Amino acid sequence: MTKKKLKDIQGSPDTRRIDIDKVGVKGITYPIVVLDKKNKTQHTIASINMYVDLPHHFKGTHMSRFVEILNEHRGEITVRNFPGILEEMKRRFSAGTAHLEVEFPYFIEKAAPVSKSKGLMEYRCRYLGTLSDRQDFVLDVSVPVLTVCPCSKEISERGAHNQRGLVTVSMRFDGFVWIEDIIKTVEKSASSPVYSLLKRVDEKYITEKSFDKPMFVEDVVREVAVNLGREKKIKWFRVEAENSESIHNHSAYAFVERGRG
Repeated sequence: MTKKKLKDIQGSPDTRRIDIDKVGVKGITYPIVVLDKKNKTQHTIASINMYVDLPHHFKGTHMSRFVEILNEHRGEITVRNFPGILEEMKRRFSAGTAHLEVEFPYFIEKAAPVSKSKGLMEYRCRYLGTLSDRQDFVLDVSVPVLTVCPCSKEISERGAHNQRGLVTVSMRFDGFVWIEDIIKTVEKSASSPVYSLLKRVDEKYITEKSFDKPMFVEDVVREVAVNLGREKKIKWFRVEAENSESIHNHSAYAFVERGRG
């Protein structure tokens, strides 16, 4: 019996003459390996988006090829081989532009400042890559911090209000940077880091230490910007800080973007 050839609907022509900038798959949950400064590698679970451009004369793209490419790079999705995956996407789809977005939780074991009790802290990270006639790669790292309000400290007779903030750093760089180093840069730019596990002696220490280093949200983004500006590998960065205000029904926000040259 002769098998009937299945028609390629995606490859059929389209007459509307509209190029599509991005077409692909979104929200693939997938295990990946990321580079870990202390342990060499770390296994985690990512949410992955993959897109290519589509010329106006094609009706659709072959979605299964995105997953095939992921399977071929199973366990090898790192900063270092990101360009190779984008090249493969361009080649397999005969595309002019390829986009790859990988968001994942990154874990660091942190010791409490006094008791040294250890717990895992989660940080949200993203790799954002694009390849057309040139390559672009952006690393995003989101870091929770503690801030104490300088105004509240100045005007209050007893104490000062504090809040947890979230600082997100995006950067382009030459060579290689460690996620851990970016996290440390952010944490030292706030009133205090936050921890997953604290004893009473740690709570006392953090409360008093952060009280001695009050920071507005404006102070945080400026301090992060100063510290990132010293890193010669970083050629562009964006810093966003948002404080979930403890005495207001809104958040405080600040933003800085800088590039070299």
